Amino acid sequence: MVQSLFCGSMMLPAVWSQLLAAETRGEENPLAPKAPHFQAKAKQVIFIYLPGGFSHVDSFDYKPKLIDDAKNGRLYQGRRTLLAPLWDYKPRGKSGLMISDLFPNIAECADDLCVINSLRGDHNDHFQATLGIHTGSVTFKRPSIGSWVSYGMGTENQNLPSFVALAPQLPYTGGQVWDSDFLPAVHQGTRVVAGDEPVPNLNRRSPSTKIQATELSLLERFNRRHLRGRTTDPQLEARIKSYETAFGMQRAMPEVLDLSKETDATLKLYGIERGQTTGFGWQCLVARRMVERGVRFIELIDVGASKNWDAHGDMKTHEPLARNVDLATAGLLRDLKSRGLLDQTLVVFTTEFGRSPTAEGEYGRGHFCFNFSSWLAGGGVKTGMTWGRSDDYGMKPVENECHVHDFHATILHLLGFDHTKLTYRHGGRDYRLTDVHGNVISEIIA
Repeated sequence: MVQSLFCGSMMLPAVWSQLLAAETRGEENPLAPKAPHFQAKAKQVIFIYLPGGFSHVDSFDYKPKLIDDAKNGRLYQGRRTLLAPLWDYKPRGKSGLMISDLFPNIAECADDLCVINSLRGDHNDHFQATLGIHTGSVTFKRPSIGSWVSYGMGTENQNLPSFVALAPQLPYTGGQVWDSDFLPAVHQGTRVVAGDEPVPNLNRRSPSTKIQATELSLLERFNRRHLRGRTTDPQLEARIKSYETAFGMQRAMPEVLDLSKETDATLKLYGIERGQTTGFGWQCLVARRMVERGVRFIELIDVGASKNWDAHGDMKTHEPLARNVDLATAGLLRDLKSRGLLDQTLVVFTTEFGRSPTAEGEYGRGHFCFNFSSWLAGGGVKTGMTWGRSDDYGMKPVENECHVHDFHATILHLLGFDHTKLTYRHGGRDYRLTDVHGNVISEIIA
């Protein structure tokens, strides 16, 4: 068995020597930067995912008839109780986008947002819907969108992963959210958690760099000897290559996670205190630092598979959850914009499905995959606009429906990819993120 990268101080030697060795063998570095199919609008993605399903009708999809009918006790189709949003809507910014007080700081960034109010998924259960928004499939394991982006683009920084998941807790489906599945293992997301040890065994444990170099040289020989008798195992070669990136991480990642040189004004923008190493604000600031260093795809997950946005009993539980992400997300948008990074960075704010416009119990809402909202910012999208429209109650799209496959196709297009051509041969057929579906939403592209 190939020795683990994170076994004491045992890491493979000199990342660059390994890349040169691969080149000598006539192999292509799978993480080398790759040209897209056409000129890209965006170079990187920050994918903010809120597990549990936040309510579209309480946040970004303003429905005055729902509000009026609910307050007057009218029933949907004469039999189902309507539930009005708990937060008031107001026109925001110069664009006048209607956004509720659930996300007051994000609302102040309305003129930078492209809100999609006609999203539709394929499953009403968390597990399957989480797979859907990440992999395009609700029935079978497939590579994550972050893995597809890594596979298509490679990375500009060989000392950091191309795909990182900042996830303090495991979401529904666990690590499948950032899994590469049948794509080469080097494209799997690297999980970073908040706290004292964001990446396990990251610190060098050898007494000196000279001793470490000797250890790594020996380990390299053992690994290559092991590989010579197993040349038909692509996963083995991919694992060795992934160690090369991880060796670079040992030097580069601690610097990325060190916020000590950030100004007090920047920390305040994200709502964090000096020395803080946890919280969604910390995740957002680390994401900005990763963007600066060329990481291709960064996913931010605020909570896990429990105590999340799944508000069956009481919609008021949305309030502390929103407060946790609102200021930091707005701070991220402002910070990226002030540094000239928003134009090259596509920010995605999404969930696995919405909440029912009708009540579950007295004050809760049920799962609702038939219509929900998400927004995009930066990375070549039009700003200060909404796209798609649901009916008077937010029950179903009635104009410009956006299926999850369309959502994914548009993200890939902004990165310079024809989603029908970004494929990988597996099990006798070509697979892609959008399966055999998906249309690019050209109307929202600047």
